[in-house]
Amino acid sequence: MAKSVKLSELVQELDLKVIMPAKDYEEIEISNGDVNRPGLQLSGFMEAFPYKRIQIIGNVEYNYYMQMTPELRYERFRGILSEEIPCIIFSYNREVTQDILDLANYYNKTLIISEYATTKLISKLSMSLEKHLAEELTIHAGLMEVYGSGVLIKGQSSVGKSETALDLVIRGHRLVADDVVDIKKIDNQLYGTSPENIRHFMEIRGLGILDIRRLYGVGSVKIDSRIDLVIELEKWDENKEYDRLGLEDDSDFILGVEVPKLTVPVKPGRNIAMILEVAVRNLRQKNLGYNSAKYLTSRLFNDMNPSETKNNHYVNMYENL
Repeated sequence: MAKSVKLSELVQELDLKVIMPAKDYEEIEISNGDVNRPGLQLSGFMEAFPYKRIQIIGNVEYNYYMQMTPELRYERFRGILSEEIPCIIFSYNREVTQDILDLANYYNKTLIISEYATTKLISKLSMSLEKHLAEELTIHAGLMEVYGSGVLIKGQSSVGKSETALDLVIRGHRLVADDVVDIKKIDNQLYGTSPENIRHFMEIRGLGILDIRRLYGVGSVKIDSRIDLVIELEKWDENKEYDRLGLEDDSDFILGVEVPKLTVPVKPGRNIAMILEVAVRNLRQKNLGYNSAKYLTSRLFNDMNPSETKNNHYVNMYENL
C-alpha cells in the first residue's frame, strides 16, 4: 500500500503559513515524494504536467510571472490551479497577488508561503517527504549503537539479545531499541528506531522492565541509528560447523538493502558483548580495505610457497601501514 502524509502535518513540521486553505485542507494527502517548479507551465506548456506533486514558486518563477500582463498571468495560473494539484508554496515570503488568490478560491486549492529561500525550502521539504514516505518494516530484534555503528541484534526469544544489549550499555554504548525495531529505508540506507511507547525501556528476565535512560543517563540512549551490521545470535549447536576464519562474507537483505551479517553462537562463558565490539571494529577495517583473515591466509600461502612473488594485495597493504 502506498504511503502518504497529510499536507497539514508537513505545514506544521516546516513552519509554513497557509494563506488560502482548500475546503478539504485537513484531508489532503501527499503520496509523491518529488516536488515541481512549474516554470514550463507558466510559459504555457502543460503537457506531461506532474500535477500530483507539490508545486514550488521560487524566485525565478515569481519574477517571470510578475512580468506578464495581468490577463496572461491569470490565464497561466488558471491552467495550473485547474489541475488536481495538492498545493502551491511560494518561497521568500512572496506576496501573492489577488488574482491568484481568487483563482485558488474558485478552484478550491491551497496556497502556502514560506520564509525559506527556494533551495532550502525544497531541501527541507524533500527530506521531510522522504522520511514520511519511506518504506518501513517492523521486526523483532534489538538495535545498539556501538562505536558509532548501528548493530541490529537478531535471534530467537530467550537467546540473550536484551542481556547482550544491557552489557553493551554498561560498556558505554547506546541503546536505540530493545525487542522491537522500526526500520525505514531512506536513500538506500536503513535506519532503525524504537516504537515511541517503549523507547528507552528494556526487559530483562528476572529483573523486569528497566528504564535505561534513568539508570544510565541520557548518553546511554539514542532515538535512531543507521543499520551497519546484523548480528544473528543462536544457541550453540555442537553438531554445527561454525566459521572459524571469517573468509566467507554473509549478508542479510532488509527492504532490498544488503547489510553485512555475522552469526554468533551463544553458550555459557562467551562474552557476547565483547565479541560484538570486536565485530564492529573488524567491520571498519574491512570497509577500509583490510581483511585480517585474507591477509593471514595470504601470508601462510606465501610462507608455504617462498618462490612466489609476495605481491598479494593484503601483504602489500599491511607492509605499507
